[in-house]
Amino acid sequence: MSAASALATRAKHAVQNRLAQRYRLRGEIDHMDAVADPTAIARALGTQEFPWGITQALSFALFRTYAVPSIGDLLYKTSQFTESTQKRYDDTVLLLDAPIEHGVDSPAGRAGIRRINQMHGMYDIPNSDFVYVLATFVVCPVEWVNAYEWRSLTNHEILGLTNYYRRLGQLMGIKDIPETYDDFKTFYDEYETAHFAFSPDSLAVADATLDLLGTFMPYKLLPRAVVRRMSFALMDDRLLGAFGYPKPTTVERVLVRGGLKARGLAIRLFASPRTEPLFGRQTKQVRSYPDGFRIDDLGTFAPGCPVSHDTETPRAATS
Repeated sequence: MSAASALATRAKHAVQNRLAQRYRLRGEIDHMDAVADPTAIARALGTQEFPWGITQALSFALFRTYAVPSIGDLLYKTSQFTESTQKRYDDTVLLLDAPIEHGVDSPAGRAGIRRINQMHGMYDIPNSDFVYVLATFVVCPVEWVNAYEWRSLTNHEILGLTNYYRRLGQLMGIKDIPETYDDFKTFYDEYETAHFAFSPDSLAVADATLDLLGTFMPYKLLPRAVVRRMSFALMDDRLLGAFGYPKPTTVERVLVRGGLKARGLAIRLFASPRTEPLFGRQTKQVRSYPDGFRIDDLGTFAPGCPVSHDTETPRAATS
């Protein structure tokens, strides 16, 4: 065997070994129970397999909800999404993080869900809006991962994610929750078609969110106008139209979406798999609580917090 042939063989074996390591967690997820313990699947996917991608997808999911005026206008009226955007982002991440990290039925997980329910309980929000927001949490991660990550989700993983958010929705008191992923996708598409519409207040919330995105790495290294054009390139025409944003050029869409696909390919071929979970509280985007936080202090209430703090919950670490 020539030296060149031997080198090629070694390189091939190295790539095969790398891929075997890279797909190890998928094999473990295949043996997790998507019905009895969907949290384990959601946790593995969101904190180890695709931590960056699913974080982006969930952020994008929330962003989409602003295009429904009944949602976007309410968020504008609270002023938190336009005047305290970073804190509102952090609180959302941390409250959703608690049931993922500790389990929906754990004390910390229930505390996070209870806090969300207390905030929502201060407003007259229609059940259909709740179902739509829940649908974005189910649909957007699946579509993002399948489009841009280093591998697609399996049907088993999609079932686990769907069941996790169904359980979360049940604990939030949401009614008429879709049964399957396909049911969620149908509701998601039909609700957006029926309810997406332009609203100046919703646009203000969306613009504030895009401005916050520009403060995160690596986007903070780019001009604000470039970050906005990149964001537009990831939006579908239905969402662009609801906000009145300009339609990106074909070149912009190819470059931005192609760049994300290239990132996924590079991870599959060259990156080592993550061996430890990365929770939302550990990410650099969460910046409001450098000294830690208590779940019972998260969120915004007007007027004031309706919850007694006679019994305190432990302060959570930020790393």
